[in-house]
Amino acid sequence: MFETVRYTYRLRPGRMAQAALLSEWGRCRWLWNEAVHQQSTGRKPTLGKLCKLLTAARGRNAWLRAGSQVAQQQSLRTYAAALDASFKVKARRRPKVKRRKDALPSLGYTTRGFSIKNGRLCLPRGVTVPVVWSRELPTAPTSVQVFQDNLGHWYASFVVTRERAAIPGADLPGIGVDWGVKSTATTTDPGFDLPHLGHRRRCAAELAKAQRKMARRRRPKGHAPSKGYLVAKRQAARIAKKAARQNTHDARVWAKKVTDHHALIAVEDFKPKFLAKTRMARKAADAAIGACKRHLIERGKRAGRKVVPVPPAYTTMTCSQCATRAKERLGLGIRSFECATCGYTADRDLNAARTILATAERDRASADDVRHQFTSFRDGGSGAV
Repeated sequence: MFETVRYTYRLRPGRMAQAALLSEWGRCRWLWNEAVHQQSTGRKPTLGKLCKLLTAARGRNAWLRAGSQVAQQQSLRTYAAALDASFKVKARRRPKVKRRKDALPSLGYTTRGFSIKNGRLCLPRGVTVPVVWSRELPTAPTSVQVFQDNLGHWYASFVVTRERAAIPGADLPGIGVDWGVKSTATTTDPGFDLPHLGHRRRCAAELAKAQRKMARRRRPKGHAPSKGYLVAKRQAARIAKKAARQNTHDARVWAKKVTDHHALIAVEDFKPKFLAKTRMARKAADAAIGACKRHLIERGKRAGRKVVPVPPAYTTMTCSQCATRAKERLGLGIRSFECATCGYTADRDLNAARTILATAERDRASADDVRHQFTSFRDGGSGAV
């Protein structure tokens, strides 16, 4: 079995190479905005129409011809894919205009647009960038994404196809995962719980200090930002990214630990977006539930595990022993669950995790991100309507 994965490396572009990358990004950004304009006129721009417009624009404009056609085509291909996804998923927004001060540079190249020679990434128009090879590529890459983060660092993300390592798991048990803010992930096995680590909370004082420095150095609207303001802004971004990287690292380590020891992973299909409008917004952002959930699902699928997203409705109110649903919802201040039918008592998050696992084991929810409405264990049928 083979799998497609990404290998990301740090780039060290010189002044000329960085100027060339930014110039290429300006051309791709202009094409993206032109595609958005075509969409605003009421016509859905397909990839074929966009490629014809690109050919005509390159014939008229020498500025576009000076850039790489591969990167420009990949930019339009990304736009077409994002537009198609927005039509399929109603909750997804349509692609918007990319402004110079907001959008971060990102360039895509296929195999005919890049090569690797002497440890350097060779791009069209004679652009060569040194790569920090932290690890070797398993196979030859099929494409690469060159992008810049908010700190000004450049990265190259190579897409490679590698052989999937076989992980024994036929006789491994299953595990249920319930998300929360007091404890990021509560599982049916306490040894695999992910506590709330609070990386952003530890950086809050230092980040607030940097943001106050930004506020003092901010110039009135219409004036160019000062050098001191840019330095303070970069310092604040560095602090915020440090906490984000710590959350990502902990999530990946925890996801690998869960995946290696369980064959069935029942995950609460929780969407933490609504927490951003509540008083728990800061703590929910610190918990990084969305990142943990994404890493767990991706790691489980890559390892060949059965990953079952279970709808979160009534999981806290349902007894994991007798499957009786409570008549009243439990407030957030009540941290223990007590069943009025069988007398079972447990922590509310632990009971929810066991209910989620029981739902997946009884085929009440389907695998591979197919979401169904949840019904009680006592109901007849398959449990999905």
